[in-house]
Amino acid sequence: MPNFEHPEYPEATLLHLESMVPCRESQVSSLMSIFGERQHFSFPSIFIYGHTSSGKTYVMQTLLETLELPHVFVNCVECFTSRLLLEEILTQLQNLSSENKHGSHVPCDTFNDFVRLFKQEIITQDLQNQTVYIVLDKAEQLREMEANVLPGFLRLQEMTDRNVTVIFLSEIVWELFRPNTGCLEPFTLYFPDYSIEYSADFYAAYINILLGVFYTVCRDLKELRHLAALNFTKYCEPVVRGEANERDTRRLWKNIESHLKKAMQTVYLREISSSQWERIQQDDGEPGHLKGLSAHAHVELPYYSKFLLIAAYLASYNPARTDKRFFLKHHGKIKKTNFLKKHEKTSNHLLGPKPFPLDRLLAILYSIVDNKVAPTANIFSQITSLVTLQLLTLVGHDDKLDGPKYKCTVSLDFIRAIARTVNFDIIKYLYDFL
Repeated sequence: MPNFEHPEYPEATLLHLESMVPCRESQVSSLMSIFGERQHFSFPSIFIYGHTSSGKTYVMQTLLETLELPHVFVNCVECFTSRLLLEEILTQLQNLSSENKHGSHVPCDTFNDFVRLFKQEIITQDLQNQTVYIVLDKAEQLREMEANVLPGFLRLQEMTDRNVTVIFLSEIVWELFRPNTGCLEPFTLYFPDYSIEYSADFYAAYINILLGVFYTVCRDLKELRHLAALNFTKYCEPVVRGEANERDTRRLWKNIESHLKKAMQTVYLREISSSQWERIQQDDGEPGHLKGLSAHAHVELPYYSKFLLIAAYLASYNPARTDKRFFLKHHGKIKKTNFLKKHEKTSNHLLGPKPFPLDRLLAILYSIVDNKVAPTANIFSQITSLVTLQLLTLVGHDDKLDGPKYKCTVSLDFIRAIARTVNFDIIKYLYDFL
């Protein structure tokens, strides 16, 4: 049984078509559904786009010729003016009949003349009761022609009152075609690049393995999609090398298990880029062993979350009474020795982070951010996100009467890297470095 099903065509024809268009079954099925039966009115215009060598031209020629549908195929690079293009379409339309394979030249100066001559030719060729397809290859060249050419082809079915479908083949997306004055939108169909095709069951097995590892710690769809794309190549390696088939789930799991566990270290934080992670997989290394890469050095956070983290670090490692020294204007000349006490002779960084209340965190935040920040729900939700990411730790319970207290758990190198991204010199605000 062929993958294609259509009541208009015999099974042998569909089997032959299937053998001629490998890896394009989905696109051909969509086109056949749009075409319908010969006498049916099809969509007025279809826009097919994809990169070079993605099979657009070959598939359309093969489909139309195999199903023996009346069609005209024109290359817009060869017919580089509107007159050449319109005349070529009319000339090929003349040649559709078996009696007249070498039609005479048909002069056509304007699009109005083309509409009139096209309607006449349809009657002459006795094509009123079936769809005629006009395929314009390299259609991006139409943008260099007169402004009425592209909108005219998009509305050709309406203007001629004939059963005609114009198919545009292009390497660029429709958004770069759309005229500023508006037009009839075509049906768009994308042809992806050719690649190794895997079955739906193979993808399903991979997703089940991925979710089994990550779903307990990550339920963010975007993050899961990123992880799925990042590790799929490694999952396919045994199949590509011929060491396993698509159904050998055990061997595939054994190959990727260790790499998924390593990827657990990069959930959310984006400690390394996708290209760096691929190099680690190729070298069978550890994420922490990447040269020049310190732990958590490339975390991605929103703008105010970075300042919240900086404020939390300052609150954790600076004594509370030094806040006036660092964050209050006109504080006067206060030397470090005035603050120093016996138990403070040891560096605060050696003693570790100290807990701080929420109101102190917000007070420092308002001091270090240049523009005014209102204490909105968005700010409080970002504090919760930092706790979720384990960049802050909630000390005790948040239902105490005196409010929640937090600790900052990141290292000095990490906070300096974060501060550099917002042009903040954090060393100037640390008591240990006075």
